[in-house]
Amino acid sequence: MSTTQQQTRVAMGGAGPLVQVQAKLKEVDVKVKQWLRKQPIAVEVAAVTLGSAAQGGVIGALMGSFTQDMAAGMPPAAPGMNPQAAASLQQAKAFTGGPLMQARNFAVMTGVNAGITCAMKRLRGGVEDVQTSMVAAFGSGAVFSVVSGVGGTNVAGNALTTGIFFALIQGGIYKVGQNFTKPPTEDLLYAQAKSMLSTLGLQRYEKNFKKGMLTDMTLPLLNDSALRDVRIPPGPRLLILDHVKRNQDAVVGKQ
Repeated sequence: MSTTQQQTRVAMGGAGPLVQVQAKLKEVDVKVKQWLRKQPIAVEVAAVTLGSAAQGGVIGALMGSFTQDMAAGMPPAAPGMNPQAAASLQQAKAFTGGPLMQARNFAVMTGVNAGITCAMKRLRGGVEDVQTSMVAAFGSGAVFSVVSGVGGTNVAGNALTTGIFFALIQGGIYKVGQNFTKPPTEDLLYAQAKSMLSTLGLQRYEKNFKKGMLTDMTLPLLNDSALRDVRIPPGPRLLILDHVKRNQDAVVGKQ
């Protein structure tokens, strides 16, 4: 049993049932993510896409149960209705449909978004920035337009328009969020290290990296001795070194 697991079990021993369940779920989540990181990119992307789609489907079904009365009250498109008016009606129905329709729409949006994000992070060595966010949003918006039917007869054109709209909105939200949560200048030196530790569920060791001045520039040079010097236990050291090696192999494989 690793040191991290031992610490988790000790902490859970004196906690209430709810805290124990939450800690156990988090431990399982970390193990699953670690296992996926060791799989081929196609396996990880497929698993993340399906998992996020399932979550989105549940959320969509819940929302659809509240909006189905609104959809039922909408009149069907008349045969001679203006194309623009018919498209607007279809768009309204896409966002106020019943549980099944909303479950499908949300499953598509969240699944595609998470899948593209996962693929880009894997290919770019764990980097997640505004570019990743906007590309994922464009993909989810375009697919949502096709699946939900909001584009009407001009499927390709409206898929492109919806994708661009989603990307711009997501990019704006990302930038605004950055301004409100702008980290100290010092933290910018540890951005990739923090992302790596978060992926591995080892956020508690961020202070160890800062204490040892293990900045992003030093990540390719990390070894067991350096991590031991900053008092990181053996188990987490192995996970960190394995993560760094896999990212280096991924970069070499693309060249």
